[in-house]
Amino acid sequence: MAVIHHTHVKPTKLELLTSWLPGRPWYGGDAGGPELEKAGGFRLDDPAGEVGIEFMVVNDTSGPEPVTYSVPLTYRGAPLEGAEHALVGTMEHGVLGQRWAYDGCHDPVLVAQLAALLEGRAQAQAQSVSDTPDLDVAVSYTGEGPLPVALTAADDAEGSVLAAPGVALRLHRMLRPAPDGSVASPAAGVLGQVSGVWRAPDGARVRGVFAELHRTPTPEA
Repeated sequence: MAVIHHTHVKPTKLELLTSWLPGRPWYGGDAGGPELEKAGGFRLDDPAGEVGIEFMVVNDTSGPEPVTYSVPLTYRGAPLEGAEHALVGTMEHGVLGQRWAYDGCHDPVLVAQLAALLEGRAQAQAQSVSDTPDLDVAVSYTGEGPLPVALTAADDAEGSVLAAPGVALRLHRMLRPAPDGSVASPAAGVLGQVSGVWRAPDGARVRGVFAELHRTPTPEA
């Protein structure tokens, strides 16, 4: 289980995201930059104990309508080779020293553990408490066999897609709460989904979908 260190981080995660978010194709805030506040999230454990994995939720109140973002992040003690394009920034951790923060969609450790979460081989963990499952994270999966972990990541205006032959895992970057406070069962063609809760800009506790696994056509040989 990951150990949560309650210490200072400089720059803070919100400061890193304030600089990084405006360059994303799915950014929907003010052109002058976001005004962020932490709104929730959850963690996953790296079985090797080397990489921190966090699904961070932030509210952006910079525009006329608030926007809520889901930002999967990984934290490493050394640069991830070949992932320069996915670097969110570096920060100094009060206990662990220098850390490299990455867009987790491009980090193979996060991708593998997200697949394990969907398959039921991993459990979401509380964001700020060590060794504590996050029971607000709900997972459904109707696929057969293990998911591929060699997924190719790409961003578009709707979010991020992790794709492999036959499947596409869409990560919603702009989160939307379920209208009635509960998430419906996955629609036809959806093999699995991950939902969770966060704090809306008005302070309400809401639930919505973080990720959906879709079946896609397999090219004919």
